[in-house]
Amino acid sequence: MNSMRILSAAEMQACDRATTECLGIPSIELMRAASSAVVSFARSQFPSARRITVLCGRGNNGGDGMMTARLLADAGLDVTTLLLGPSADLKGDPAEAWKELTQPERGRVFVVAAPADLQKHKSALACDLLIDALLGTGFKPPMRGLALDLLAGLCESAPKTPVLAIDLPSGWPADEASAAISGPVFPADAVITFTAPKPAHVFGQLTRHWHQPVVVAPIGSPQEAIVSSLQLEWAGSAAALTRAPRAAASNKGNFGHVLVAGGSFGSAGGKAGAPAMTALAALRAGAGLVTAAVPAPALAVVSSLAPELMTWPLAATDSGAVSQENLASDRLDALMHGKTLLALGPGLGQSPETAQFVLGVLEKTSLPALIDADALNILAAHIDQLAQFARNGARTLVLTPHPGEMARLAETTVAAIQSNRREAARSFAQRHHVTLVLKGARTLIAHPDGRVAVNTTGNPGMAKGGSGDLLTGLIAGLLAQFPSDSARAVEAAVYLHGLSADFAVRAGDEHTLLATDTLVTLSQAFRFYSRRANGYVWIQGLPPDAAPCEAAS
Repeated sequence: MNSMRILSAAEMQACDRATTECLGIPSIELMRAASSAVVSFARSQFPSARRITVLCGRGNNGGDGMMTARLLADAGLDVTTLLLGPSADLKGDPAEAWKELTQPERGRVFVVAAPADLQKHKSALACDLLIDALLGTGFKPPMRGLALDLLAGLCESAPKTPVLAIDLPSGWPADEASAAISGPVFPADAVITFTAPKPAHVFGQLTRHWHQPVVVAPIGSPQEAIVSSLQLEWAGSAAALTRAPRAAASNKGNFGHVLVAGGSFGSAGGKAGAPAMTALAALRAGAGLVTAAVPAPALAVVSSLAPELMTWPLAATDSGAVSQENLASDRLDALMHGKTLLALGPGLGQSPETAQFVLGVLEKTSLPALIDADALNILAAHIDQLAQFARNGARTLVLTPHPGEMARLAETTVAAIQSNRREAARSFAQRHHVTLVLKGARTLIAHPDGRVAVNTTGNPGMAKGGSGDLLTGLIAGLLAQFPSDSARAVEAAVYLHGLSADFAVRAGDEHTLLATDTLVTLSQAFRFYSRRANGYVWIQGLPPDAAPCEAAS
C-alpha cells in the first residue's frame, strides 16, 4: 500500500477538483461512487437493518445521502429521507441527486423546513439505521438551526439507534486534531469517508466506542491528485513493509541481531521483567537473533523466559544496578560484537553508575539505537548531548517516550505536551535529528524530516505495565530487519502493536488484557490487511470477517 496522506478540508476539495479537471471525471460521478461505497458498507456493517432513515443537508454531503437513499430504496429496503431546508435551494450535484431521488420518488421523502416539521416526522428516527449526511468536510462550527434541533430530537427519542456517518459525524470539523470537541456533534457507530482521511479521522474519537469502524473508500481519485502540505500520514500504511515473504535460502544472519540492555535486580529494584519482555517481543517481530544484556543477578530470571533468547551478564553494583564497569573497552567491545541494533533502557533504573553507563554507551558506540524508559529519563538530564549521540542525523536514534518522559525531555509540562502533541513531537525530532515515538492514544511517530505518522490502532486495555516494553521490542525487531527503511519499520511496529491488542481484546476483554497477551495475537496482526478486497481501508476497528490468518487479497 502506498503511504496514506492525511488531507485538510481545503486539500480534499482541491483533490476533488483535480480529479474532475485533470482526469475529466465529472463531479457527479464522484458522488455516485461515494454513494455506492456507502451502500456497500452499510449493508455489510449493518446487515439486519431494513428500515433506514437518511438525514440530508443541502451541500455535497447531503447529495451523497440522497443518492445513498435512492440506491438503498432501489435495493428493496424501507427508506425514509429527511432533507433539512427547502429543496428549491439545492444547486449543482445535490440538485441532481435530489432529482434522481424524487423523480420518481424512492421510498418516503420529506422536506423539513421548520422545527414543527421535525416533530411531524420524529417517528422516522426510530429505525434500524440512521445515515447522517447533514454536514460534511466543508462544515464550519458552530452547528445551528434545524441540524441542532434534529440532534436534540435524536438524543431524546432514539438515543440508541445505530448511526452511520458519511464523511464525518455532523458537527465535527474536518481539520480538528483534538480527541474530542466542545460543540454539539451527532453520534456515530461507524464512519465512512472517501479518498483520504482528514485530521479528524485520525485524531478524533468519532464513534461511540473505540472499536467501531472508521473506513476510507476509494472513489476514483488518482494518487497524484492526493497532495498535502500537512506532512501527516497514517502509520498503518507502513505495515506493507512486513508483507514480503522471506527468501527460501534465508538464515538468521539476514534479519539482524538485537541487543537489549536493561534491567536491575536487588536492592536497586526488581525490574528483570522489562528487558525480558522487550527481548521476547524483538524475537516475535522477526529479528534473527536477540541478546538480553542484564545485571548478572537477573540473568537466571531473564534466561528462563524463552530458550531462543541469548543472554549476557552485565557487571552490577552492590545494589543490583548496571555498573559503569561495563564501559571498559574490552567489556564494551565484547558486548557489542556482532550486534546490529541496541535497545537501551527497559527496567534499568537511574542510579548514578547506570546513568554513566547509558551516556557512555551512546557516546562510544555507533549502532542504531532505540532509547526507552529509564534511559530516556537519564538522557533528559543531558539533552544537549542528544544531537551529538545522533551524529547530527547520520545515526538512527529512536526515542519512545510517554507524555511524562516527553515533558522531561522537552523541559516542559505534560499539559503543554498534550495540548499540542503533533508539534511537540515534530519540533523535537527535527531539532535533535531523531525519530520520536510519542506514546498514548493516537501514538505519533515524528521523523527528522518533519513528517509525522499517526497510529489509530490500540485500545484502553493496553494501559498496563509492560505495554511500552513490548513496543520497544517490536520496534527493535523490525528496525533490525529493515535498517534501510527505518521510518516505515518504526511506523509498522507501532501500528502492529496496537492492532495485536485489538485482536486480543476482540477475543477477550479490555479489562483482563495483559501486555504479553498481545504477543499471542501478533501473528494475526501481521496477516491482517487493512485494505480489504473492495478497496476500503479500515483505519479504526476490525472488519467482522477479519480472520485469524489472512492471505493477501
